Amino acid sequence: MTLDLVSEAERAGARRAAACAVLGVSGRTVERWRRDPAAADRRGGPTTAPANTLTPDERREVLATVNSPRFRDLSPNQIVPLLADEGRYLASEPTIYRLLRAEALLHHREHSKPPVRRPPTAHVATGPNQVWSWDITYLRSPVRGLFFYLYLVVDVWSRKIMAWDVYEVESAELAAGLIEGQCAVLGLDPRGLVLHADNGGPMKGATMVATLERLGILASFSRPSVSDDNPYSEALFRTLKYRPEYPEQPFADVTAARAWVTAFVGWYNTEHLHSGIRFVTPEDRHSGREVAILAGRRAVYASARAARPERWSRSPRCWTPVERVYLNPERPATLPPTTPSIPAVVAAAPPSVPSASTPGRRQSAAPRGRANQKKNHCAKIPATTILTFTGGDQAWTS
Repeated sequence: MTLDLVSEAERAGARRAAACAVLGVSGRTVERWRRDPAAADRRGGPTTAPANTLTPDERREVLATVNSPRFRDLSPNQIVPLLADEGRYLASEPTIYRLLRAEALLHHREHSKPPVRRPPTAHVATGPNQVWSWDITYLRSPVRGLFFYLYLVVDVWSRKIMAWDVYEVESAELAAGLIEGQCAVLGLDPRGLVLHADNGGPMKGATMVATLERLGILASFSRPSVSDDNPYSEALFRTLKYRPEYPEQPFADVTAARAWVTAFVGWYNTEHLHSGIRFVTPEDRHSGREVAILAGRRAVYASARAARPERWSRSPRCWTPVERVYLNPERPATLPPTTPSIPAVVAAAPPSVPSASTPGRRQSAAPRGRANQKKNHCAKIPATTILTFTGGDQAWTS
C-alpha cells in the first residue's frame, strides 16, 4: 500500500522525498522495498506494551483524582505539585494530559470564555491590481523618540510598489488620501480590489474605512495580536532597511527621507530581480513582460542542455511564470498543544508571537510560518507562490 501511494504521488509530479515524508517513511527504505519482488510495508510497530505504562487501576486512580471536586478546576501542572506536597505521586504532567486526552476530558472548565482560534483571511491573486498590501514603518529622525513614517503599498501578485509617501505623523486621513490619489493617477477602477493591512490605528481609522467603502475596495485585516499576517509588506520593509545604501544616520528631514525612498522604489521596481517571481523585476511582471523574458531563459537552458546533455542529471530550472500568489493560505488543522498555559484542564491556544519590528531600528529577519515555494523543477512544482511569514530576501520573500 505504501509503495503504491508513493508511486502514485511521483506520477502526479511530486518528489519522492516529499511523498515519503507525508507517509512517515524514508526514501531509502522505499528504494530497498522496491528492489525486493515481494516488497511491502514491513513496518511492524510495537508488539508489547511498555514496561513502565500505568496499570488499569492506576489509570482509574489518576482520572478519579483529577476529576475530583478538589482538583477539577486545576490543570495537571498544578495538581502534581499539590499532590507532591502531600507526599503522593500518581503520574507526571505529560502522562496525565495523555490520559485526559484519551478520555476526551480536555475541555474548558473555567467561567471565562474559552480561547477561540481564528484562521487568517486567505486571498489569492492571479494578476495585477487584485490584492494590495500596505503598512507603515518607522524611519529615524534627528530627534530621539521621534520618527518619520513611510506609508507603502505593494501589489501582492507582481510585488510592485504601487504607492508610497513619507509623513511626520501616522494618520488615517493621509493613508486614505494616498490610496485614493494613486487609484486616480493609475486610472484604476478600485471596485473589487482587496487591500490588506494590519490592525493599526491608521488602517482602521474612520476616514480610511469610509474611503475604502466609497471606492468599493474590500478591506482585509490581520488577526489581532498576530504579527505575521501581513508578510509581503513586512518582507518589503526588511529588504528596504537592509539595503547597503540604507543610511546609518537618521534622516535630516522629511525631504531627505523622501529622496532616499524615491531612489529605493526606482531600484526595487525596475532593477531588483525578485526571487519570489522567478527573478524578474516587479515592473516586468506587472506589465506582462515576464512571459517573454522567462521564455527566453527557457530557450537558453534548452539549448545548453541539448549541447551537453550529460551535464544535466535533472530537469532544467523552472522558468514558468508564477500563476497564483496566496496571502495567508488556509493551513491544515494541527493538533492542540500538549501542555496548556492556563489554570484549567484544557489545551490552550498557542501564544501569539510579538512583532519583530522595533521603532527606528532595522527589522529582524526571523522567519515565522511556512512556505512551499521552490526554484528547481517545473514538472515537480506548481507555478504558485505562497508567502506566510516575514523573512529576508530569500526564495519566498523580497
